[in-house]
Amino acid sequence: MQDGMPGVSGVPVERTRRPRALTIAGSDSGGGAGIQADLKTFAAFGVYGASAITAITAQNTLGVFAIHDVPTAVVAAQIDAVLDDIGADAAKTGMLSSAEIIEAVADRLRAHGLTELVVDPVMVAKSGDRLLREDAVAALRERLLPLAAVVTPNAPEASVLSGIEVVDATTAREAARRIYGLGPRLVVVKGGHLGGATSDDLVFDGHTFEVLSGRRIGTRHTHGTGCTFSAAIAACLARGLAPLEAAREARIYLQGAIEHAEPLGAGHGPVNHFWRSSND
Repeated sequence: MQDGMPGVSGVPVERTRRPRALTIAGSDSGGGAGIQADLKTFAAFGVYGASAITAITAQNTLGVFAIHDVPTAVVAAQIDAVLDDIGADAAKTGMLSSAEIIEAVADRLRAHGLTELVVDPVMVAKSGDRLLREDAVAALRERLLPLAAVVTPNAPEASVLSGIEVVDATTAREAARRIYGLGPRLVVVKGGHLGGATSDDLVFDGHTFEVLSGRRIGTRHTHGTGCTFSAAIAACLARGLAPLEAAREARIYLQGAIEHAEPLGAGHGPVNHFWRSSND
């Protein structure tokens, strides 16, 4: 698909349309996670980013100080407005704090037939603040995961979704099997919360396991890593990669973003979304 834009002579020049991705998530006023991190990540991959904001948070590197949910009807209207006009080659979800919001998001994505969906089951912020209500977990399992191309829980989130306490590689494998049974095409159980010299993400496609391994970096500046990883997968899906290859590429990108993290704020600073183009 192409669009025309005026050239120097005034004659339209045909240009190939950029891939498009939609993020459905909360706003982080500190800019390190949520909608802001997702849009930066999309841009880093050359993907046009659109957004549907589910919640407004007062947040910085030290914690989350206030949360205001966007009315469900407004969340749904944002999704419709983007997909009816601009469209999206892929989408991702982040903070969906209530069952009602999850159900509305699932309803609109199903109505628009969007299949390249990454679900980041955001439950707790880096600061420890809870971002998903208890009654919303069932809705996440039953309404959203069946629509997902990829789901990216960390160890605590995988424990909640699977009913198994994830503490090592063995329990991560069993949790991945159970989560896969809920409907996603690919499960990535992130290993950042588990110990070891490397940070190993376990990938399961329903048949085989693969470990995406990276050096564990001694830094506190890891705010927004989950959002960034899932957004990178969505960007790669929008560019036409298969889910497994998208997860591999996203893992490489996240490793560099952490290694080049910016020392902003007094707490958990953000990763560097533009490390590939930085002159630092």
